[in-house]
Amino acid sequence: MTEPNPEGDLLRYLQDARDTLLWKLDGLSEYDIRRPLTPTGTNLLGLVKHVAGVELGYFGDTFGRPFFDGEPPPWWYTEDAEPNSDMWATADESREEIVGLYQQAWEHADGTFAALTLDAIGHVPWWPEERREVTLHHILVRVISDTQRHAGHADIVRELIDGNVGFLKGNDSLPPGDQAWWEEHRRRLESVARQAENG
Repeated sequence: MTEPNPEGDLLRYLQDARDTLLWKLDGLSEYDIRRPLTPTGTNLLGLVKHVAGVELGYFGDTFGRPFFDGEPPPWWYTEDAEPNSDMWATADESREEIVGLYQQAWEHADGTFAALTLDAIGHVPWWPEERREVTLHHILVRVISDTQRHAGHADIVRELIDGNVGFLKGNDSLPPGDQAWWEEHRRRLESVARQAENG
């Protein structure tokens, strides 16, 4: 842990976020992984689909390694794609299909990491011309940030579904407490919020 390993550190945090996102699907029904739990429709399987597309675009197309040989799927980031279509799965898109695509995206990205150094130059085709040229390091940090953000969304969505929480399987990163403790904790926070509101 004391020897500098910038690429190893970045890839570890990327993989942690990937694993967390998939873990949030465990044990849930088809309905629960798809149902929208925010006014903007945030749902677990849609988050996985979105980050799969993010990885395929940023670690593939940006560095001259496109994933799709032929026509990309209809939800892919094209001008005629339905808005937000990468953030939810249709009834015909199975959990296995979306999860499988995400895992294929990991393999494709790993090929990019193996072939290139962090200072390798790529071009993001969908960014403005003056900002398109980027390094792999920049894109890796960007995708980690995006994936961790969506892992946080998944934490909240999963808690709303069935109360399950935690950072990684076997490491919830929460203080110990049974249901009664958490209920009392929530009541306390509600009381504090009301006190602050009332001055």
